[in-house]
Amino acid sequence: MAVDTTVQPKAIAHPTDAGLMHRALEKLVKLAKRHGVELRQSYLRVAKRAAIMVGRYTHAHQFKRARRMLKFLRTRLGRVIRDINRKIDANAALKERFRPLLILAGRVGAQDHRQRGPKVYSLHAPEVECIGKGKAWAPYEFGCKVSIATPVTQPKGGQFVLHARALHGNPFDGHSRPIDSLS
Repeated sequence: MAVDTTVQPKAIAHPTDAGLMHRALEKLVKLAKRHGVELRQSYLRVAKRAAIMVGRYTHAHQFKRARRMLKFLRTRLGRVIRDINRKIDANAALKERFRPLLILAGRVGAQDHRQRGPKVYSLHAPEVECIGKGKAWAPYEFGCKVSIATPVTQPKGGQFVLHARALHGNPFDGHSRPIDSLS
């Protein structure tokens, strides 16, 4: 039996701070509208423009302007989070409904692109991890590390998978013995 690890990529867009903050803002405003929570201001129009401008300024190597737009986005996201928290404070059912998205949005707003440790790479799949592969065409992949066990010999019916396991937390290949039950 041959055991090897690889990355099972998830279908997510490349995570940028601006894109994640804008998406979190959109999801919060949409959820607030759906549940009848009246916001003071949604900031959707100005946040969309700021997210676009971050990409443009970064491409043009105008990093001070890009940082200013990121700060603008982070501030607007924080305002919407605080506004929603104030409006749903008295309603326990709404608190429970908003809680997962508010926690994720708070993590997105607080994270820095250079930070070490757990980060949010996708709002619809928060379990996604960044795995460095070292390939020239794809140095990083976003998904989950998996361990696959296959037969070493060529079986009569064709090759097949004996066992597969997801390895969360991105363990080092040499330090993990992923499939002890089949040894």
